[in-house]
Amino acid sequence: MIEKKHIEDLKKLIDEENVKSDKAHLLAYSYDATREHFKPELVVFPRNEEDVSKILRYCNENLIPIVPRGAGSGFTGGALPAKGGIVLAVEKYMNKILEIDMENMVARVQPGVINKELQREVEKVGLFYPPDPASQEYSTIGGNVAENAGGMRAAKYGITKDYVMALRAVLPNGDIIRAGKKTIKDVAGYNLAGILVGSEGTLAVITEITLKLLSKPKLTKTVMGVFPTVNDAMNAVYKSLAGGANPVAMEFLDNLTIRAVEEKFHKGLPVNAGAILISDIDGNVEEEIDYQISLLEKFFKENGCSEFRVAKDEKEAADIWFARRNASQSITIYGSKKINEDVTVPRSMLPRYLEEVEKISKKYGVKIPCFGHTGDGNVHTNVMVDKNDPKQIEIGYKAIEEIFKMTIEIGGTLSGEHGIGLSKAPFMKMAFSEEELNLFRAIKKAFDPNNILNPGKMGL
Repeated sequence: MIEKKHIEDLKKLIDEENVKSDKAHLLAYSYDATREHFKPELVVFPRNEEDVSKILRYCNENLIPIVPRGAGSGFTGGALPAKGGIVLAVEKYMNKILEIDMENMVARVQPGVINKELQREVEKVGLFYPPDPASQEYSTIGGNVAENAGGMRAAKYGITKDYVMALRAVLPNGDIIRAGKKTIKDVAGYNLAGILVGSEGTLAVITEITLKLLSKPKLTKTVMGVFPTVNDAMNAVYKSLAGGANPVAMEFLDNLTIRAVEEKFHKGLPVNAGAILISDIDGNVEEEIDYQISLLEKFFKENGCSEFRVAKDEKEAADIWFARRNASQSITIYGSKKINEDVTVPRSMLPRYLEEVEKISKKYGVKIPCFGHTGDGNVHTNVMVDKNDPKQIEIGYKAIEEIFKMTIEIGGTLSGEHGIGLSKAPFMKMAFSEEELNLFRAIKKAFDPNNILNPGKMGL
């Protein structure tokens, strides 16, 4: 419980206007995209890095839990104040693009910058920031770094960690550190930036991020393949990539998802298809694009593709992508509660993974539509249940536990981009040995000996 004295002290430390304890603020910052609720005792809006340092130092001295938060768009409860205490909300003030360095092709940003805003600004000068999570219109770069977010372009361009060159961060004791450099190469010392990426706000509060940028490709084309079975589509994915295809994205929808999108939006989708694959190709010359499309067509058709379509223009490309971008909201026709997990498996294991999911679906009598980023083996697996039926919810979580177990057995991981947070914390022992978990705990203790920073997360 935060004492009244602490609230008054914090108001003096930064600014009375930026320390909130009223019901409206506590409610607004009590949830994220999981729709779970944990009410904080205080919401604090730091104006700059110095404020962050003062707040953390005070919390550390008084053993007050503190949870960093960007936009609250996470799916695993990473920004929820599970142990009470303070939510440190960076989106109000620390939301500026500090520099776009054309010569070195980097951007320096504060953690509250919206992903899509950064993309738009760098594209104005012919540069390109590839990581594009589905939440890009509202998720923050700080949150993307904390969760190591991916996106549809990950098949070719990788994920957030591949673009973080340097960070400034504040440790729980208030000390400010710089991790990494603006240089392309840097092998001096431990890779502290690498440790902080994906740490879900449990080690330090990130206050500035230096990101690598690329030159923006001049041309992009979209293709779609229709397959009789999901197994055919999954074989086409890894055989295309192994055969030299290099698509920006390789996304898929299974039959349940196709039917849901069609029922909701009437887009003329092939409802009898086992799966569809949607892919973007980019490059700087037409010959490069044509060659990549020919490779995809070859491998798709060799693996059962019954229809291969190349979008004629941007409008047709947008129509093709509509189904994938609206998959998540469409599948709610199968249940009012979606238990959504983002497991990732080796690409060659995609056919087996989806076969096993189908068996689990039948075993528990629940619908499990799947879609996602098959170019990097990342499948959004959605167990659909009735939110008003406790028994069905219990069955749904049993199905998820079995899916996690199967995923680990075939060489996969619990999360490809959403992180662990609260929701996957109970399964960390399934994925890691006790020796590995002890090493994680030792790292946490080295950064945060008093366990004030985002406590209760990641199964630590």
